[in-house]
Amino acid sequence: MSTSGLAKRNGMARLLPYAFILPPMIYLVVFMFWPLARQMYMSLTNTRIINPNRGRFIGLGNYERLFEDPAFYVSLKATLIYALLAVILGVALGVVSALAIDRPFRGRAVVRAILLFGWAVPNVAASLIWLWMYNERSGVFNRITELLGLGRFSWLTSIDLALGSILAVTVWQVAPFVMLVVLAALQSVPQEVREAARIDGADGLSIFRAVTLPHIRPAVQLAALLVAVWSIRRFDIIYLLTGGGPLGTTSTLVVKIRQTAFEGHELGLASAYGAVGLVLALAIAAIHYTVEQRRMKWMAR
Repeated sequence: MSTSGLAKRNGMARLLPYAFILPPMIYLVVFMFWPLARQMYMSLTNTRIINPNRGRFIGLGNYERLFEDPAFYVSLKATLIYALLAVILGVALGVVSALAIDRPFRGRAVVRAILLFGWAVPNVAASLIWLWMYNERSGVFNRITELLGLGRFSWLTSIDLALGSILAVTVWQVAPFVMLVVLAALQSVPQEVREAARIDGADGLSIFRAVTLPHIRPAVQLAALLVAVWSIRRFDIIYLLTGGGPLGTTSTLVVKIRQTAFEGHELGLASAYGAVGLVLALAIAAIHYTVEQRRMKWMAR
């Protein structure tokens, strides 16, 4: 082969990695980065849904309105409580479920399929199922409470119960995902180390703390991060079950975006709500990254 042909082939080989990465980069720019940049700019304008192309630049005016509005803090509080409890309960239930079905027993495949049901059901279908179960007159939960002599409850219209009722649906959906992630991580735990600890007289809790937990901790942390971000972004279940009510107790930031944009007709202010949600999700990711980096440095010592 001539020198020019060899140089041409080497040049094409150097460009090949960029050719592979170009399609996903185009996708990210067109469908993620550009809409995100448009949203951030729109949050600095007074754009309304009746004239979406005639928004006037107002700087931080929407953010000033946001931080002066008591409803924003109610929405932010609901989002933080919802996301925090979804992470704590969803991860805890997922880890316990994974540990329970990690050991072989008769009917394990059936139990695993049942536990995965919540993750497999689409969000809209799951919302309709739970909406029927929460029905104040004919719902299965009120039938149970009546049999127990506790009377009926307004699960989705009570200020004290609405957020908890939505949280139960969320945990039912995210716990199977956590279970799958932790089950995959449990496959990396050396069985011989477990057996050695058991022969040395360690009980089940000691084996979990000293052997199992260090191996599955990265997977649990990743699952917790994903559940937190999903909870901040979750809209369909909350809106279908309560619509953000009663009195805004379940109106998270994402629900507030919809209400502000399509009921209040203020796209600029809705974009400001979206920007706050984005910052919140990035802050959670940054905390996870910082904790993981410190853990890696500590292990490297």
